[in-house]
Amino acid sequence: MSETEVLQVNDGGEEATLISDEEEMKKLVRDAVHSLPFHAVKDLLSSRVCPRCIFRFFGINGPIYYCSSLSPSILCSFMEELQDSKRCPENGGSIGHASSDRPCPQETEAELSLCCICFGILQFYYCDDKNMLVNKGSANEFAVSIGQLIKQEGYEIDSFSLEVSIPEIIVENDHAIWSYLKGKYGSEYWWQEKLSTTCLSVKDALKLSITSTLKSLLDVKPVAGSFRIRLTYTCPSSEKAQEDMERNGGPNNSHLEAEVEGSDSSTNKSNNNKIHSNEASDSNKLLAEKAYQPCHLKFHCYRTPVYIGGRYLKYSRNVSQTCWIIDDERKGEASVEEIIGSNLLPVCHGEKYKFHAAGREDIDVRMVGSGRPFLVEIQNARHIPSELLLKDAERKINSIENKLVGVKNLKLVGSEGWSLMREGEAEKQKQYAALVWISRPLEDDDLKKISSLIDMKISQKTPIRVLHRRSPLEREKIIHWMKIERIAGSVQFFLLHLCTQAGTYIKEFVHGDLGRTRPSIGAILGCTAEILQLDVTDVKMECF
Repeated sequence: MSETEVLQVNDGGEEATLISDEEEMKKLVRDAVHSLPFHAVKDLLSSRVCPRCIFRFFGINGPIYYCSSLSPSILCSFMEELQDSKRCPENGGSIGHASSDRPCPQETEAELSLCCICFGILQFYYCDDKNMLVNKGSANEFAVSIGQLIKQEGYEIDSFSLEVSIPEIIVENDHAIWSYLKGKYGSEYWWQEKLSTTCLSVKDALKLSITSTLKSLLDVKPVAGSFRIRLTYTCPSSEKAQEDMERNGGPNNSHLEAEVEGSDSSTNKSNNNKIHSNEASDSNKLLAEKAYQPCHLKFHCYRTPVYIGGRYLKYSRNVSQTCWIIDDERKGEASVEEIIGSNLLPVCHGEKYKFHAAGREDIDVRMVGSGRPFLVEIQNARHIPSELLLKDAERKINSIENKLVGVKNLKLVGSEGWSLMREGEAEKQKQYAALVWISRPLEDDDLKKISSLIDMKISQKTPIRVLHRRSPLEREKIIHWMKIERIAGSVQFFLLHLCTQAGTYIKEFVHGDLGRTRPSIGAILGCTAEILQLDVTDVKMECF
């Protein structure tokens, strides 16, 4: 924001006005107008091109775009001033000898006209989501309305980025006017001097118009970050737009209908044959759509996902990892996903959450020991939780009365946490403790045989129990190590401790799954083996 401008906000923080040195801002506009070719500017004004579009076509940059007094009448007055003082630019042709050569013969009409290029975007005139016409009047008023909406949403932000989406028709209009100007003035000196580079886009001009006010109002820097402000402009069909405007009692812009001809492809193809015309009205014929009404604007502010990582423990054999419903019937008491997510979502004041885990365990398998790494992805969070708030959330989850699930090491992580978790899945190892029954008494040689097997490769076909939801594949997995722990007073029950490659089906490795897993514990011991209970005791991943 220039030094001549001060943003004032009332005590409630709800209203804001921009106080500017009018003389300084007028001087800025006057100098800009005086630097431009008179007849080209007059040509564009008579074609109902708004001042900001005129300035951006000539590559003018800077604070002039958020000047509150930027209007066709202001431009006309400065052009008349230039004409009266006979300050003829070196390149702009004769401007001081014809008193009837007025730059803006119908000033009142020009003030009310919709820009035939940007369709009101740079005039801050648009249709809202209720299809009602809104005229903010100035860049500052438009920026203030956006700032108020952000504050009403309750976001805590430390930076923002502004995203603008405009209809393709506006880009086509830019090209059409550019072709027209080149055809009419391309041989003049100022064309090479002023328009040798691409003009400023509508998107960039809009950002220049409102970014400084947003920066002051929100008291944060406009730099790339997690918080985004998105302005999406769309252009409905001219016929529907006209009907909607009349239905809502909007102003009658029927005088604009004759300004721009044709929207079909045959009209567009004929554009190149018209660009050498010397009549100012020919620029209207180059545009692809009639400007019956302003674009529709949809405002949306959002935060990119916030990721909270940690490890979870599952103590119950009747809790699924995610919500499990079959034929409208819930399976299990609850889910890890719901218990953790429902407690973290309020902390972030988010809209919804997604739960991601490094692998999964069956509903009847406990997750104990070090816990399983997980991420909760919070969508559109209003608050970024502090370390203290996450510790409070961790204590709350761990103190739930029925003690189905526990968490530890809760912390904010960037999106790289998701990548690390996914990258580590294929390489990670898991440790298990399984209660196993075999059909004969356990012998000392069995303990030695099992413990001697290091990095043993096994082949597993997709288990029968999951064939209804998994592809029928055959996978090679590695059993890194195993050991047997005897159970006092029992000769056919024992605890099997083992470490395996991620994705190994442990139940099938024990009983063989009718020969679909080879070898299996049953095959190695030469008997029937069944698994009665299974716990995951460690998931070796360094991400959390």
